Amino acid sequence: MNKARRAEIFARLREQNPSPTTELHYRTPFELLIAVILSAQATDVGVNKATDKLFPVANTPEAILALGLDGLKTYIKTIGLYNAKAENILKTCEILIQLHDSRVPTSREALEALPGVGRKTASVVLGTWFGKAEGVVVDTHVGRISKRLGMTEHKDPVKIERDLMEQLPRKEWIDFSHRLVHHGRGLCK
Repeated sequence: MNKARRAEIFARLREQNPSPTTELHYRTPFELLIAVILSAQATDVGVNKATDKLFPVANTPEAILALGLDGLKTYIKTIGLYNAKAENILKTCEILIQLHDSRVPTSREALEALPGVGRKTASVVLGTWFGKAEGVVVDTHVGRISKRLGMTEHKDPVKIERDLMEQLPRKEWIDFSHRLVHHGRGLCK
């Protein structure tokens, strides 16, 4: 793809969505982390339904630990893979308390060391809350649309991310991801 076409695509996406962000509901970095963990293989709408009930009751590592496994599951049981996610969230809360003074870490390495947190989750948290561009978040929509636009030929998310990082200015990485997700959900189905 040539630079002029790429610039036109970026300009149109910016015009369509000048202030992109995730559709997940959150008020703190911890809430964002938990919501993103829950969003793996689930819809943001479904996650929001669960967290809109969970967060008023428990929105700190200590409060979620106090719920216990069965208590947490009652809030998230409508989300796919909720058993494994509940276990990972409780382990993550323990680590946050023990190693990070109950705070969400600000490095990719520390985030990815948390159970249930992979590259994509770490990038969303770092980019959305902390404003750190550590990578392009490649979900189904980003992968599908970037391939359709000719920005990648790959199917592997890590290879797609690498291709997109080469074509985008670092400051655009997280916004581009959010814009393609919104575009994919709303227009390019």
